Amino acid sequence: MPAAAFCAPLADAGQYRLINAHTGHVVAEEVERALTRRARKQGLLGRDGLDPSSALIIAPCFAVHTIGMRFAIDVLFVTRGGQILKMVTGLDRWRVSAAGGAYAAIEFAAGALASRALAVGDRLYLAPATRASLAIVAPRCDAASSQNSTTRGWPSSAA
Repeated sequence: MPAAAFCAPLADAGQYRLINAHTGHVVAEEVERALTRRARKQGLLGRDGLDPSSALIIAPCFAVHTIGMRFAIDVLFVTRGGQILKMVTGLDRWRVSAAGGAYAAIEFAAGALASRALAVGDRLYLAPATRASLAIVAPRCDAASSQNSTTRGWPSSAA
């Protein structure tokens, strides 16, 4: 999928999964959208949580806040092409985070990114969710994948 096409599927009403193009791993089984001014303003406000296998894509968006939220979140900031610019884990309530050059923010339940093999610079894309794909679960980082991730320049869990 061309890099510039990352956000294009969001205009469709279909269901999508979020995939890491570098590893092929599923990052989120279900993707919610916040594309209108009203939806972006609402975001995750008023909710008690977010399923760990789900994500909320807010676009356009270069900054998020957790003011008034009931729970902490993990956030990825990505370019129009889906390249990860910044990863934020455990953004607690009443905090703000931003990334210059970001086109979209992707919010997850706090701790969800710890089980995904992701790094700044990886490219994400949206793939149609099929019945068969809904059974796939993003792999957890184990000792072998942590060793692989260290070779890509991100810290191992021992650091």
